[in-house]
Amino acid sequence: MATERYNPRTAEPRWQQAWAEKHIFETANDDPRPKYYVLEMFPYPSGRIHMGHVRNYTMGDVIARYMRAKGHAVLHPMGWDAFGLPAENAAIQNKINPAKWTYANIAAMRSQLQMMGLSLDWSREIATCDPEYYSRQQKLFLDLLANDLAYRKKSKVNWDPADQTVLANEQVIEGRGWRSGAIVEQRELTQWFFRISAYSDELLAALDTLDRWPEKVRLMQRNWIGRSEGMRIRFPFVGEPEIVGDAGFETIEVFTTRHDTLFGASFIAISPDHPVATALALNDGELSYFIDDCRKSGVSAAVIETAEKMGYDTGLKVAHPFLKDVELPVYVANFVLMEYGTGAIFGCPAHDQRDYEFAIKYDLPIKPVVAPVDTFDKDTDVVAWLKQFAAGKEAYVEDGELINSDFLDGLSVPEAKEAVAQRLESTMLFGAPQGVRQVNYRLRDWGISRQRYWGCPIPVIHCDEHGVVPVPEKDLPVLLPADVSLDKPGNPLDRHPTWKHVACPICGKPSIRETDTMDTFVDSSWYFARFTAPHAAPAIDRKAADHWLPVDQYIGGIEHAILHLLYSRFFTRAMKLSGYVGLDEPFAGMFTQGMVVHETYRAGGEGPEGRWLSPAEIRIEGDGENRRAVDIVTGEEVLIGGIEKMSKSKRNTIDPSDIMTSYGADTARWFMLSDSPPDRDVIWTEESVAGAFRFVQRVWRLVSEWAEAKPAATATGTVAGADLRKAAHRALAAVEDAIASLRFNVAVARIYELVNAISSAIASPDRNDGLAAAIGESLDLLVLMMAPMMPHLAEECWRALGHTDFVATGAWPTVDRALIAENTVTLPVQINGKKRGELTIAADASQADIEKATLALDAVRRALDGQMPKKIVVVPKRIVNVVV
Repeated sequence: MATERYNPRTAEPRWQQAWAEKHIFETANDDPRPKYYVLEMFPYPSGRIHMGHVRNYTMGDVIARYMRAKGHAVLHPMGWDAFGLPAENAAIQNKINPAKWTYANIAAMRSQLQMMGLSLDWSREIATCDPEYYSRQQKLFLDLLANDLAYRKKSKVNWDPADQTVLANEQVIEGRGWRSGAIVEQRELTQWFFRISAYSDELLAALDTLDRWPEKVRLMQRNWIGRSEGMRIRFPFVGEPEIVGDAGFETIEVFTTRHDTLFGASFIAISPDHPVATALALNDGELSYFIDDCRKSGVSAAVIETAEKMGYDTGLKVAHPFLKDVELPVYVANFVLMEYGTGAIFGCPAHDQRDYEFAIKYDLPIKPVVAPVDTFDKDTDVVAWLKQFAAGKEAYVEDGELINSDFLDGLSVPEAKEAVAQRLESTMLFGAPQGVRQVNYRLRDWGISRQRYWGCPIPVIHCDEHGVVPVPEKDLPVLLPADVSLDKPGNPLDRHPTWKHVACPICGKPSIRETDTMDTFVDSSWYFARFTAPHAAPAIDRKAADHWLPVDQYIGGIEHAILHLLYSRFFTRAMKLSGYVGLDEPFAGMFTQGMVVHETYRAGGEGPEGRWLSPAEIRIEGDGENRRAVDIVTGEEVLIGGIEKMSKSKRNTIDPSDIMTSYGADTARWFMLSDSPPDRDVIWTEESVAGAFRFVQRVWRLVSEWAEAKPAATATGTVAGADLRKAAHRALAAVEDAIASLRFNVAVARIYELVNAISSAIASPDRNDGLAAAIGESLDLLVLMMAPMMPHLAEECWRALGHTDFVATGAWPTVDRALIAENTVTLPVQINGKKRGELTIAADASQADIEKATLALDAVRRALDGQMPKKIVVVPKRIVNVVV
């Protein structure tokens, strides 16, 4: 009887139910086996999972299943990053409470994830919008407040006038709000901050210990922390301008990392928020207007760097520290941030592109003071380089030697910095050194205040008499009110008739609750610790946290490589300070997967009249150069666009549920693992998915037909099965190594090779008892090694082969190292450092045997010409070098 096709629609739900009934993936905190904690970044409950989720969670699941098979107690939980502005906006649009919308989405997405057959411990499920979770977060906030890691201050913020909320710098895209598209403004608000800057040095230094993180991620964090060594230099005002007498300003103080270029300074630029600018604007309407105009843009560095450089000449001048007759004009400039350094810079246009553009715009001097080292052979070379520089349109920002710089001429940049530092430190100005060395950081304290409803309430009360009063722990949680009105812009908590009114815990007088809620980055900065004991009374159970943390393997997108990881690293240190955990770094291993991309389709041309079509709305005809896309409804030819990240805006998304319904979860999982290295983008095509499905059917046919027929061994034939056994164990060793190093596509390739070898063996006309036994063993190994990747198919095949236990609970097979050990080794042979031949010899040959065999090689004999070598250097199993 012919074997039936494998039907994932019936098989996959059956095995998922069987795993759930046996609680196979639930892990006890007192499990005595060695622990392994694998975690993927938890999703936002938008209502549907996308193909990026499928890829991310498949990778984590492969690791979880593999480590479980290797004898570890594996913690593999799932939760929901459930607060945030999207839910609030959706609630407004659909006239529904954000909680109802969020929990409905969670239910839908949970069902989709369960369709994938992920080996998750659902008993540990958390949602950050649950009071059980955010009540503990409020306690953590109070701990940070007690440890002076949380505080309030006035701050410039990005304000979205449409969404009526503060935006992080990363949420400002080309000067507009990332969701509303409204032009972002600057506002000054009193905000809550976490003092992450207190850990700047520690966060930076610890990156060197995270050797299982991608170097690109560590570099991104180093750059974001931005440690720089420089100087604070005071420039005295020239003469007695009115501002000096009225406001008490004697100098403008700048911070710079390029004090070596002081002789190239041509202007001073101060922030629109600098105290000098503020004082001047009181009596200068034009300057006041300029400052207001600067505030219409956001405060993100990206926006400021890319905006047109604008300045306002204050008429003030300051004296150059070294050049007695040189006075530098003072500008208010839109590209100087008050939050960095002192809010003032000296501009050296020749060696900073931003300063260069400013100098060109305002016709300021551009004086080169650093030139390439190799131009100093002759004076004429310097002249030639200066002419070349003058003809260009870019600042020179590379290394070199100092020119046009008096006592610095001929020094290297580091030498010049030291010489300037020493001279300024010894020069007194108004009773203090004119310059002092200083280490500065780009990292700023984390502003966590958000003017919205759907977030964790900040547990403080504002009392007229006692100021900011923490909510007593016995009164936690501060619950969000369910009866809110979302029909107006802004924060509904601020206009709630009763919720915000409360008695002061100290004096009992009428007071006001804090109506700002926490940035959702706070929610995701400690969830990995809560997973270790998600139902414990304290926020974190110390014993459970110390057992499971750090996360052994964390997986997520590169878009979270800076803020989420940096905030989580800070929060872990803050939790350690409060006694919740005993470690500093939350994630021992970090992996960032590539995106899932798909070609795009556009009907009606590329102009404004064009419209994007989804893959489901087109039909592909032909192939190669004749390949074309056709609109299924109209029959018109559609433009096939570039391959881009799947996005709703370009409608090039694929619904994972459709794929799993049509092909099964294992096909989707297999494709995601097989098509490209996991850290690179994977191109989704229907043809490739169909190919993965064909492989699923091939494996099932191979296993089920063998299990059903179990053909008798032939009486004749000499093929034993040693070659097949060797191929199977080599594949096992390769798959083991590939999964352990997260090279899933390599593991897939080795499994393909093994399937080919087994198919050839089954088709062999010389099959005997030895080969039949090898086929049976190889099929068992095949099923076990593909189980982390295609778990449903593996269970089905395992039963077909006669086993009664679960593959999901089985042990990883042991590689027969003796079987796959090579009997010989081939060593390159060098003569005086140049390769002249190769030597193939027994792998266990002694050094004396290797030397004897080397001397017998023709190439060596010719080189020696009857003489003895000076020496023979043997690097075991690597190389032989003969010195003549």
